[in-house]
Parts: sequence; structure tokens; C-alpha cells
Amino acid sequence: MKKFLFLLFFAIIVLSCRAQDPEAVIAKDHSIDTNKVLYPNEFLARKNQIITNLLTSYHYRKTPLNDSLSALIYDNYLNALDNNKLYFLKSDIEKFNQYKYQFDDALKAGNLNPGFEIFNTYKKRLGERIKYVNRLLKRKFDFTKNEFFTPVRKDSDWAADSVKLNELWRLRLKNDALNLILSGKDWESTVDVLLKRYNNYYKIILQYEPEDVFQLYMNSFTEVYDPHTDYFSPITSDNFAIQMSLSLEGIGASLRTEGDYTVVASIIAGGPAAKSNLLHEGDRIVGVAQGKEGEMVDIIGWRLDDAIQLIRGKKGTIVRLNILKKEDGINAIPKEISLVRDKIKLEEQAAKDEIITVKQNGSVFKLGVIKLPSFYSDFAAAQKGIKDYKSTTEDVKKILERFKEEKIDGVIIDLRNNGGGSLQEAIQLTGLFIKDGPVVQVKNSMGAVEIDKDPDPGILYDGPLAVLVNRFSASASEIFSAAIQDYGRGIIIGSDTYGKGTVQNVIDLSRFLPTSDGKTGEVKMTIAKFYRITGSSTQLKGVRPDITFPSNFDSTEFGESSQPSALPWDHISPANFTKYDEIQKYLPELIKKHQERIKTDPEYLSMIEDIKESKEMRNKKEWSLNEQVRKDEKEKMEEKKKELDKEKQNEANLKLKNKDEVNIGEDDEKDFELKESGRILTDYILAKVG
Repeated sequence: MKKFLFLLFFAIIVLSCRAQDPEAVIAKDHSIDTNKVLYPNEFLARKNQIITNLLTSYHYRKTPLNDSLSALIYDNYLNALDNNKLYFLKSDIEKFNQYKYQFDDALKAGNLNPGFEIFNTYKKRLGERIKYVNRLLKRKFDFTKNEFFTPVRKDSDWAADSVKLNELWRLRLKNDALNLILSGKDWESTVDVLLKRYNNYYKIILQYEPEDVFQLYMNSFTEVYDPHTDYFSPITSDNFAIQMSLSLEGIGASLRTEGDYTVVASIIAGGPAAKSNLLHEGDRIVGVAQGKEGEMVDIIGWRLDDAIQLIRGKKGTIVRLNILKKEDGINAIPKEISLVRDKIKLEEQAAKDEIITVKQNGSVFKLGVIKLPSFYSDFAAAQKGIKDYKSTTEDVKKILERFKEEKIDGVIIDLRNNGGGSLQEAIQLTGLFIKDGPVVQVKNSMGAVEIDKDPDPGILYDGPLAVLVNRFSASASEIFSAAIQDYGRGIIIGSDTYGKGTVQNVIDLSRFLPTSDGKTGEVKMTIAKFYRITGSSTQLKGVRPDITFPSNFDSTEFGESSQPSALPWDHISPANFTKYDEIQKYLPELIKKHQERIKTDPEYLSMIEDIKESKEMRNKKEWSLNEQVRKDEKEKMEEKKKELDKEKQNEANLKLKNKDEVNIGEDDEKDFELKESGRILTDYILAKVG
């Protein structure tokens, strides 16, 4: 997922009809040279050769650097700069094609000139686009015409000339303006917003230094090996270290890019966003302002790492965000929220527990729920020999002991949105639910296989167990849920997991190329793969639940299988292990009961409708640029949502009247997946005793 940090998704940015020449505006800042041409230096050339040697010698894939890889690097680099084909002309591409099969030789020789030449051409084309946009917005668009805008052009041809490129930009800019008009802005305010959007982004590009271009170029190279192999510049390396130490000071959300937008991928437990309940997964952040009165900076089209830098800040400071709510779709109206930045502490990442009750067959069942946002461990405390250091396994042990006192009937481990963490914690946590045996196999680049086993011969909890996962459950989460499934120890419920079955190691380049400040950058490189105890890799395919819930994202949109350079799935010899139980024999009946329930469950039907609409929005090929048509579409969606909410409330009232409901905490009352997991686990309990 880190590859998102290095791909550029440029917005189509516009100027005010009242504005000066944009280059004149930028030129007021005398530190910015609009005509600056960037060149590589000897230091970067040497660093390039070191990275090339590391990848070709030690990466798990063991792929030689040849013409085939050169063509992939070339495509990656063009996509990183101009993924929507809105800057380069066809003539530019024809000129660049001379390098398509030469990048391999250039990288071996430390020759960075082709990459820098392409970037400088991009910057030149960007300047030309700026001038055109400034001219275009001197007149208001006619929003009564029946024109259409196509947002995704990655599979389209490059524009043959400036005339055709101008038309593409006209439609794009008209769509940007219409979105602002529909949000309630007048034309003058719309132009002001678009002008600021343009100026801010253009200024970033003009301030690029050779190291920034080098990072883009190197990551177009590293990406051909696999999506988790990256080059980190010294600045990016520092940011990565902050993230891994869980001491990030910010809003407590992981972000990704989707088209021109910065989108919330997940909310980090214990962070400001989670505590405020104002920001949720799928929301789009379109503006960022500092403090109570700072100017709102439009970030549509920004690189993800640039947007993160603006959102991040010191503990105790205020950041204001303009967001488009996920449920409001393309016609969403920006909403401003305010968050106080804080440090995401290890304690706040800790396992959380609650007890829910399920009424079934005239009996009430108590189920313990353990929510794990990550597999964490206080490594520093462990190294110091501190006995009760913070870790996933130790925290879950304490929770399970409390559950025993409460005499719970079953346990649900909630791993939704858990992106992984400590491998050792995943192994030890599995050991709480099995007596002994292997948990995961690891195969290195030399082909040697190591089997990691449960270190504790005891079993802390041997009762009914379910594990809840989704598409954002990755890495260590997949190791744990795969082991539970392979042992027949519990039911896996949810949607297919991410499919990250690879191991990375971070190499400090200062070992090979020392500098006075000790900062040369780092390479994060894939060196091994994970395998289940059955011998099947978790790579690419992830973990398929025993009972599936619909997902908002399919395998082509999000997850390892959506990455073109992902390592393949494969199989090795199974480890020796003894199954705990034969859950498979209960599954047909559990699935049957689950399917009967969801046929009429309003929360499920509402979830299906939301997923359907979300996918339709993402897959829609073109959008009307007629203001009245877009207003009608928005009103229709709002009316449909009201009807679904009404149906859901009526059904909820009926269930409350009949006292036939799953009782969970207030924070989870809209969580259909957790409720249904409780029902499924209860069905399993009844099936076993029956």
C-alpha cells in the first residue's frame, strides 16, 4: 500500500478570471524560478547504482534488469507523472519512446538523464496548461448545455495536439466548477477556489529539487519488482520511521488516493478522528486549514505525501478539514470539521473489548468481542526487560480472563481494518487459542523455509470462536486468521482479506554512501513470503472467509491483486499439524441460516444498496455537465436514502417491540457485520450442543 505514496494524481486546476498571469503570481515569490530546469548530480547517480545492485541481487523476485523490465519502468514513470494523460502530447511520448528499452542500461550505468528529461518536459507542459486555464476561466461556463465529462482516461490515447488537449481540459475544468456551484458557491467564489487550488499545487511542483524527481524515478523502478518495495528519500525515510513508531502526531487516520482525491482509508483507534466521530472511512478530504482562522487550502489533485504533510502537525494544534462525506457521492457538499491533533499512543492502539448479547431460540447468549486495530508490541520496553510491557497478546490475555469471569458463551476477534504489525504477536496470539503447533511458514529469497510455532504449549481459551475480517485486514491479520481457519479453531467471517503475504526489510543507504548528516535514504525491499501451515501462500489471494459478507471493493480495485507487480500466489509443502475441530461440517447449516436472515434484514439490504451505489459512482464512465441534470440526480439520491432510512427505522422499531435483537454498545449500533457475526457464532454454539 505504500506505493500510493509515490504515485502522482494531478488535479485539473483552474484560474480566476480576475487573476494575473499565474506565472506572474508565482514569480512574486522570488525564491521560485518558473524556468528552472532540474539536473541529476553525481551523488544521485551513485545512489542509483547502489539501489540497482540491491534490487537485482537481493530482492525475493530475483528478476534480472533487462529490456522487459525497462518497458515496465517506462510505463510506471509516465503513469506517475501523468496517469490521466492530460499533460503530455502524443509527440512527447513518441520522443520519449527512444528510452523505453534503455532504462535498464541507464540504471546500471547510473545515468539519470532520461528520467530528468521526461520530468522537465512534464513541468513545461504543466506551465502551458496553466496559461490556457487562465484564459479559459475569463468567461463563465454555460451549464445548460448537454455536455459530458469522462473522469478516467488512463486507457485513452494521448492527445494528438494542443487543440485536443485544450478540449479535454475545458470539460474537466467545467466539471470542477460545476461541483463547486452545486455546493452553493457563486461563480466568483468558484474561480477563487480553483485559482488557489492551482497556485498551491503549481508552487509545489516548481519547488521540486533533484531529490524529489529522483524519488519518483526510483519508485517507478522499484515498483516493477513488487508494490511493497520502495525507495525512501531522507525526508520520506523520517516520515516512515515516525509512522512505524506509532508516535505520529496528527488526526489519526490512514489515507490513500482515489483519482484526484485524498480519501480516508481507515480510522486509527484512539486518535482524534476516532474520538470525534466526525471523520470516517471513505470520506474525501478536499481542504486543509491550520488553526481556528487559517486559510483553507484546497488539496484536490495533490500528491498523497504532500497532503499528509499539511494535515500532520504538532500535538495540541488545531487542523480544520473540508470533507465530502462518502455516503453523499459525487454531488456531496463540503463540510468543515475541526480536530485537535494528538500523538497516537501505543495505549490507544490497544485491544478493546465489549460484551454483546444475542437472543436466539428463547435463550440469551453472551459473546465477548475483542477489537484489534493492529498487532502491536512495545519493543523498547521488551528490550529493557520490563516484565509487563504493552503487547497485543498480553492485553488479549487479560481480556480473556475477564471474559471467563463473565461466563461468556463465545468470542469474536474483530480484525477489520487491521493492517498488520508484529509477526511475533500474531504467532503468540494464535497460541492463546490452540494448544501447540506451527502457525506460519516463511520462505526466503534463497528458498529456505522456516516454520514459526506457537511458543506456549497451553491454551487459554478453547470455547467457540469467530474472527471478523475485511478487505483492509492485511499481513499479520491474515497470518492469524489463516491459522485459526486451518486448525478449524474458529469461523472466519467477512470479506476477502488484502492478500499481503510478503516480508520486507529496510536497508539504510548510508551504509554504502555515507553523508555528513548520516541521511542518504532507505530502501524497503521484499525478502521473503508467508505461507499458511497448509502450504498455501497468503500472497495475492489473502484469506477467504468461511461465511462471506459483501465488500465495497473487489479484487481489481483494492488489495494485493489490484497491483500489477504483485508477487504471485504459490504453494509449498504443508507443515505437520493436527486440526482442532472440523468446522466445515457445520458450515452448510450456518450459511443457510445466515442467508435466510439477510433476505429481509433492512440493515443488510441498506448496506447492499450503499455498496451498489458506491460502485456505480466509481465505475461511472461519464458525468453530465448540465447543472439541472446533476441537481436532479442529487435529489433522487437523497430521496432514495430517506426511504431506506425510514424502512430501516421501522424494522428496528419492530425488532425492539418483539425484543428480538442483538444488543451491542451504542458506538456499534449501526454495525450490521458485528451483529450478524454474533448471530452466526450463536448458530454455531447451538449446532455444536445440538
